[in-house]
Amino acid sequence: MSKKKVSVWSDNRFWQRSAAWVTGFASLLLIWLTFNTMGQITMGTQKDINKHIDKRVPSATVINYEIQYKMNPRRGHEVPVIGGGDGKGNSLFKVKEKFFGRDNYTQKEADALLHLGKLTEQAKNCMDCHTLLGNGGYYAPDLTKAWLDPAWGKNGPMQAMTGKSTKAEAMAEFLMHPGKYPTHARMMPNLNITAKEAKGLVAFLKQMSSIDTNGFPRGFGKIKEGVVYARSK
Repeated sequence: MSKKKVSVWSDNRFWQRSAAWVTGFASLLLIWLTFNTMGQITMGTQKDINKHIDKRVPSATVINYEIQYKMNPRRGHEVPVIGGGDGKGNSLFKVKEKFFGRDNYTQKEADALLHLGKLTEQAKNCMDCHTLLGNGGYYAPDLTKAWLDPAWGKNGPMQAMTGKSTKAEAMAEFLMHPGKYPTHARMMPNLNITAKEAKGLVAFLKQMSSIDTNGFPRGFGKIKEGVVYARSK
């Protein structure tokens, strides 16, 4: 008596083996993706900057450098360019920029400033109104790239309005006394931010603007008048 030929698609052993192989492959892929992601989101150090290693989350010492937002033709969107660029959207890590009068903050000093800024942002509940890296509220302007907002630049209105000569000082002044500077139909409340806290917050905002967010928020680089100073019509 001949054995009846069974189709592979109805063979239980085939599906059991297939499930085992797929599960094993998916597990290995998940492990690889986890380690790869950790490497991508781990904050860099000054040593990385010295070696011209372009980390997605640069060191806190990035506050010592000029940060721009330039189109990267290869990636098809704007990216942070740190310390001058090569014209193709890549950082050179050479051009310094004074941050509250200095461009030589050590790793320890920069880390402390950034830590203070993060704690202040949390204590003042900034995300109740603002969006940071995709999280938070939509009542007030997105702060992910606030340092790069044209309104705070040399030709923007905020330096003149606050009477300050640098972007960092203008931002700190506004954070300490928001009620004095009407910028938007939705006014920022006075949160009693101290000068020390304001400096930490500005450091936090500058370092956050240097994070490679794959072009998020979309279209930010095309806003000429500035997000902060934009008025609802």
